[in-house]
Amino acid sequence: MTPAQRNAPVKIVTTIALTLLILTGCNSKTKATPENFTQALNAHFLDRSECLFVDTKFPYATSDPAKTKQLNTLVKSLLLDVSVEHSVNTSRFTPTTTGARYAPRFCYGHRTVTSIDSFTPPAKGASCFPETNIIYHFKMEDVPVWAKSPDVQAAFPDMAAKTSGEATDKATLAQTLAGWQVPD
Repeated sequence: MTPAQRNAPVKIVTTIALTLLILTGCNSKTKATPENFTQALNAHFLDRSECLFVDTKFPYATSDPAKTKQLNTLVKSLLLDVSVEHSVNTSRFTPTTTGARYAPRFCYGHRTVTSIDSFTPPAKGASCFPETNIIYHFKMEDVPVWAKSPDVQAAFPDMAAKTSGEATDKATLAQTLAGWQVPD
């Protein structure tokens, strides 16, 4: 057996190892790429719904005319019932049977990132990991019919903007050994 024949298996193994190293390096989840940022943000938003209310408990009573007008759109959409206490000028809202599926937060879907518009070069941040600030476009997924109502969208302009399909927002991502993540 010649020396070249004895070294052939070593060369093959070395070539395969280098090829794998190059391929995994090119597709690393830790690289600062729009694809990795999109994947990290979509994973983050998948189980984080957007909602109309954060701390509202039902039954909910208010004498604020603006809040009453907003909630009356949910009455019109058959998600809430209202009773009016004329003596104290207060409206009391309770979820209907249909509204109980969405109460108390009235969530209207989750974000899916459609594009990364810009990002800063990764630099050490508050989390002690390299961080980047991202501006992105998103669309809402799993939007219920009531959230598409013109009356509800007019009463809740923030929700209307988010469900428009043209929404943008900012996020900070931290680079970890497992890839990019939204720091908590």
